Amino acid sequence: MEWTSTKPNSGTDRLESYGIYQLAGQLFNNFWHDAEVLEKDFRGRELARQQVRSLDSICANIEEGFGRGFGKELPQHLKIARGEARESQGRYKRCQYLLNGEIISNRVATLDHIIGGLTKTISTIEERQKNTRNAPGVTSRHPSPACRAEASGRRQVTRHAQ
Repeated sequence: MEWTSTKPNSGTDRLESYGIYQLAGQLFNNFWHDAEVLEKDFRGRELARQQVRSLDSICANIEEGFGRGFGKELPQHLKIARGEARESQGRYKRCQYLLNGEIISNRVATLDHIIGGLTKTISTIEERQKNTRNAPGVTSRHPSPACRAEASGRRQVTRHAQ
């Protein structure tokens, strides 16, 4: 089963073209088959219930982060998605007595790729944000009290604890 968007493609959607999101969606779809095997054992049912939530959360956090724009919230949501991916990876390893070893290796490798891609994306976004803040002539939307005082020509009074 192919991971596909349910909305019409109106130009290039950054979320839909984000390869890590596509990979996470495909992994979620692949889990349907894994769940069928896990459901046959009472321990597998518990693992499947948790796994479906964490795999869904990877996609959901990427979606929410992209939906909120490209400010500070996107890296935060991607970090949550990365944490969910690590959780899913560990749970797949704990399914070793119920799932085929090749399936587990494949899913863990896919999650490695997702984790690496999220880490790279987070790093790139945070570096760009840092460079934008440090660029000459760029002022923060929320300047520090010292910057506000300097801009108004006043001297900032420093209070010392007594």
